[in-house]
Amino acid sequence: MNQPEQSQLGKASAYTDRYDASLLFPIPRATKRAEIGIEATPPFLGADLWTAFELSWLNERGKPQVALAHITVPCETPNIVESKSFKLYLNSFNSTRFASAQDVQARIRADISEAAWRGAEHPGTVGVRLTLPEQFDREPVHELDGLSLDRLDIECTQYQPAPELLRAHFDEAPVSEVLVSHLLKSNCLVTGQPDWGSLRIAYSGPQIDQEGLLQYIVSFRDHNEFHEQCVERIFMDLWTRCKPIKLEVYARYTRRGGLDINPWRTSHPQQLPLNTRTARQ
Repeated sequence: MNQPEQSQLGKASAYTDRYDASLLFPIPRATKRAEIGIEATPPFLGADLWTAFELSWLNERGKPQVALAHITVPCETPNIVESKSFKLYLNSFNSTRFASAQDVQARIRADISEAAWRGAEHPGTVGVRLTLPEQFDREPVHELDGLSLDRLDIECTQYQPAPELLRAHFDEAPVSEVLVSHLLKSNCLVTGQPDWGSLRIAYSGPQIDQEGLLQYIVSFRDHNEFHEQCVERIFMDLWTRCKPIKLEVYARYTRRGGLDINPWRTSHPQQLPLNTRTARQ
């Protein structure tokens, strides 16, 4: 079983520009899920939405090609793919010849699917979509919709996850709200490098105290965990402490090394959010 400290994170790495799928480093989701009380089937659905901004290869005549890649990894996969290994893998396309963009798309889908589903009894596939240069100006920039929690003038004193800050009004009528904050910050599990993100929480149920919720979001500031793990921790803390009827948690993290990772978790089946980047991404 791969462990985060065994990855290339925080280590000097040799960059290869020849295709090499073995560079991908899957890490099991189960270990971190067990820490937040998930021992079997999680109480959520969802996916991790990746955007790769630095994808290039050679056509059959040796001419460089470029594209953006949008990758959708279902949260049902037993593994996440460590992001630096993903970057090294994409770099291995740089001097590799492919007949078409469709061949590149198919290769990425096959390789990421194998890594993400490795060890699964019934492996599936990930989604991959390429955006070519003639389509670049169709890529929108849009902020997360919802009521901003950041408007609140609060005192913050806790910078490790503090679920005790979460409170809900169980003696009042249920509500439906969409709340957003740009103050999410956590750190890489291995290197401690800062990860910056915006967070959208949509729920129906007992009204969640907004000041406590914002203090809770800020409490991740010194916490070391991968993006996917932070979002699942936030989901589980809200699910168990505030007991919503429905809950959706969506984070959009700023890119590092040409990649952004945007985990989305929901308590009920619904359409995936659009993989639309925010201004900071």
